[in-house]
Amino acid sequence: MHHEIEDMFNLQGRVALVTGGARDLGYDAACVLAAAGADLVITSRDLASAESTAEELRKTYPVEVLALALDQTESGSVVQTMDRAIEWKGRIDVLVNNAGGGFGESPGYLFDRDPADIDGLIRLNLTGTLWCCREIGRHMEERRSGKIINIASIAGLLGRDRKMYDRNDMSGQPIDYAGAKAGVLGITMDLACLLGPKGVYVNAISPGGFERNLSDGFVKDYSERTALGRMGKDGVDLKGAILFLASSASDYVVGQNLAVDGGFEIWH
Repeated sequence: MHHEIEDMFNLQGRVALVTGGARDLGYDAACVLAAAGADLVITSRDLASAESTAEELRKTYPVEVLALALDQTESGSVVQTMDRAIEWKGRIDVLVNNAGGGFGESPGYLFDRDPADIDGLIRLNLTGTLWCCREIGRHMEERRSGKIINIASIAGLLGRDRKMYDRNDMSGQPIDYAGAKAGVLGITMDLACLLGPKGVYVNAISPGGFERNLSDGFVKDYSERTALGRMGKDGVDLKGAILFLASSASDYVVGQNLAVDGGFEIWH
């Protein structure tokens, strides 16, 4: 490979922080950043899970990895964890805001949903992301350097036909999740305007559905709604987008949202 390509994607000497980096898409982000040479901080609500994944990453890649507990629904936990992450190497060059997901046990259907679960989901997916941007963003602003990648979702880009969920006996996506992820996109654009002039790049990735613990019927129904005819695959489909936005290859890209969805958005 020509050195120009190697230099463009080389992250050696940099430190990346991946929230929710112990599994699924967060783990994929951690793997590709480590493969490019970055030392890692990974977080999880469960410290034991983060530590187990950190040990696996150390065995696979020649980088250092720090595991930390993070509950991003609590501002105090965010401040404490981000401070420890920065203190470890004295810098954070890349932040991947991946932590999020579902919240609570009540049904996804809006009119049956527990208001406490709505509030908790928004705190996890939207407010928590904003708090992480705030703590790492101020650090990057002082250094006048950094890359922030917010993991949003195609849920924040379009409405959803619930019939595929109903016929596969699934509760479906809560509307509060769509609202939270749309908010992440708003944060991304406005934060890019705030920090871009100061040398900090803020962008988002909106994954589509990934094939993980789903019925054959749902996988078939969902795949038929995508231009590529399939769902996303863990370990494969997110890594390139993460590396692009974390590296110098994207040094003229700011305030953008990259849909990694197999064409679900355009086919929908």
